[in-house]
Amino acid sequence: MKIIDAHNHPDWLGHDLDKFLANMDQCGISRTWLLNWETQEHEYLTYYNEVTPAKLFANQSGGPIPFERCVSYVERAPERFILGYAPDPRLPNACARLKAANSIYGAKICGEVKCRMMYDNPDALRVFRLAGELKMPVVLHMQYDRQLTCDQPWGEWYGGTIDTLERMLQACPETIFLGHAPGFWVHISNDEYCLNKDYPPENVKVIENGRIPELLRKYPNLYCDISAGSGCLALRRDLNYAKKFLLEFQKRILYARDNFSNMHQELINSLDLPLPALENIYHGNAERLLETYGL
Repeated sequence: MKIIDAHNHPDWLGHDLDKFLANMDQCGISRTWLLNWETQEHEYLTYYNEVTPAKLFANQSGGPIPFERCVSYVERAPERFILGYAPDPRLPNACARLKAANSIYGAKICGEVKCRMMYDNPDALRVFRLAGELKMPVVLHMQYDRQLTCDQPWGEWYGGTIDTLERMLQACPETIFLGHAPGFWVHISNDEYCLNKDYPPENVKVIENGRIPELLRKYPNLYCDISAGSGCLALRRDLNYAKKFLLEFQKRILYARDNFSNMHQELINSLDLPLPALENIYHGNAERLLETYGL
């Protein structure tokens, strides 16, 4: 079966191009959405300097995963990668940068958006509406701040809350958004873990009618990116619910990794899903989104 990884990054986690391609082959992945990450240096933890080598490049600007590295991979292996680019929406020329990435370099995805700002900020909405006009689905990293007091080290937060996401879906109905990361996936369940944990315990059953299924039923422009530990753990905590969730929303969920493990495939393949659902999740939805959304 064809498999598309809808979320990964160049030079990420010790993988250069050769290692990246070898890993894709090992995991049976035909193509990868290759995303940058553009934000200000003080907004991300120094840990990221250990897992991406952006600082090695002279005059590097634009965050820990430069668009230039995405372009380099696509130029050297165009048949294996689909180019993504998201500007920091706070930049005065953010819209011009997105237009240039699309028209000059052929970027087809607006991602990854991962900035320390509320994503329903007017500057962000301007960029997201443009992405909708350009038929570029928007990949969102959402994360709550768990460092709530001034006597603790600087914490990370990105995007706002699940209510912020709903306001975006309402404000940009022509734009497709892919929810991703702990601040999104914690809302698969209708419980209180979203108030104090990024990663709820794996053995705690999902309580139905969480905000994610609620928003999926209400807004056709919301999709799900199951990448990273957050997506995998959200599904793995309750396998019976995971199967039900994937079946109901099989045309709105994209297989994605954000790393180089095979844990997402192992989980999906363990659920005994019917072939049409597997085809949608593994490649069909990603392909349709890039065919002018396919709505």
